[in-house]
This record gives sequence, C-alpha cells and structure tokens, in this order.
Amino acid sequence: MPRPTTPQLAYGSLTVVLSTLAALLLFDVRSGAAVAGVAAGGLVLGVLVAVTVTMPATARRRASLGPAPLPPAHAPASRSRAASGAHSRVGERSLRR
Repeated sequence: MPRPTTPQLAYGSLTVVLSTLAALLLFDVRSGAAVAGVAAGGLVLGVLVAVTVTMPATARRRASLGPAPLPPAHAPASRSRAASGAHSRVGERSLRR
C-alpha cells in the first residue's frame, strides 16, 4: 500500500479539523455521542478529500460524470445479395461438382 503524500496529509488533516470545528459550532453539540458522530463525519470527509487530491483531473472529471456509456451494439451485416447490390445469379450454373 503506498504511503500518503504531503498534500494528501495536509488537505486531509485540514479538512478534518475545520469541518469538525465548523459542525460543532454550527450544531451546538453538547452530548458525547453527538461529538463522536460529528468527529466521525469530519474524518470521513477528510479521507475523501485526501484521496481525491492526487487524482488526475481527467479521472476526477470522469468520476463526477458517472459511469461511461456503453458503446452501441454492433448489428450483424445482412447476408442478402439484394441488400448488398449484387445481381441475382439464378440462371448461372455452379462450378462445384
């Protein structure tokens, strides 16, 4: 497993601290369970930010767009001679014996 880079650690830690502090002040949390819930939410948000920091821009854009559409199904070519424009060979003899 690769080690986290410096930007990952910095952005992730900053996100955890600031989002947890903002949520504690915004929601006026006083119980221990609520503080633990807000801290867990801040930790999840920090991990999400740390993972997306080093993602290339194209991968981030692709991830935000959702799954890629499937290519259209290939229809088999018609074997009809009339569809291909060939003349009918009804009166010709076969060269096979």
